[in-house]
Amino acid sequence: MNKREIVSDARKEYLKNQKHRKIFVISMRILIFVLFFAIWQLLASLNVINVFVFSSPIKIIQTLGDLVASGNLFYHIYITFMEAFVGFVIATALGFLIAILLWWNDRLREILEPYIIILNSLPKIALGPIIIIWFGAGTNAIIVMAILIMIIITIISQMNAFLACDKDKILLMQSMGASKFQILTKLIIPHAKDEFLSVLKINVGMTWVGTIMGEYLVSKAGLGYLIVYGSQVFKLDLVMTSVLILCLLAGVMYGMVCLLEKLLNKK
Repeated sequence: MNKREIVSDARKEYLKNQKHRKIFVISMRILIFVLFFAIWQLLASLNVINVFVFSSPIKIIQTLGDLVASGNLFYHIYITFMEAFVGFVIATALGFLIAILLWWNDRLREILEPYIIILNSLPKIALGPIIIIWFGAGTNAIIVMAILIMIIITIISQMNAFLACDKDKILLMQSMGASKFQILTKLIIPHAKDEFLSVLKINVGMTWVGTIMGEYLVSKAGLGYLIVYGSQVFKLDLVMTSVLILCLLAGVMYGMVCLLEKLLNKK
């Protein structure tokens, strides 16, 4: 057996193990999901938990059917997903561009860094009344709230990733006559790819926090509106149904980010 055959067999064994591991992970995820709802329904059926307070999977399915029958479900899902997605894209793109600007200009970064840290520590919900006055009681205010939740952490994470690039590599490119723009595009941004993908994953969660926070304050439609309305009239089945739909939408958006990650890693 020559070296090529040994390497080939080792590669096949590695791929086989990776496939089995992936199947195991997916199976465990499905099992946890099924067990969670099965135990939940069992506790509800045995009256161990108060169904009025905690609801149950069967009641959630019934509520979901009622929302579909009324024709309101997909409208509310569309409103919330659109607000979250627009906020996600704007905050990520704007935060990335600001991080580039701060990397590009050292003096500007030194001036603005304390203000960025202070803004990051500020509870964004405190700005709710101001946002409503400035942008109106509608979709724009909700999107702005989502952007504020994400943009500072995006700036800080990306800026730190840019600054963490190997200084020796930067000096090498400078010695070869590379411009600052060439260093940015050929070295800094590619070096920060993994951090950018991590920021995207963080923003998936943060955009839903900001969107629902905004809908709590001002919405007339959307899943946040359903949660608020359900809690006000003590329809906790509606609240739990809306929360589970939010989890599903967050999972869909996370899947989109994972797909983007695979595409970028293939290059």
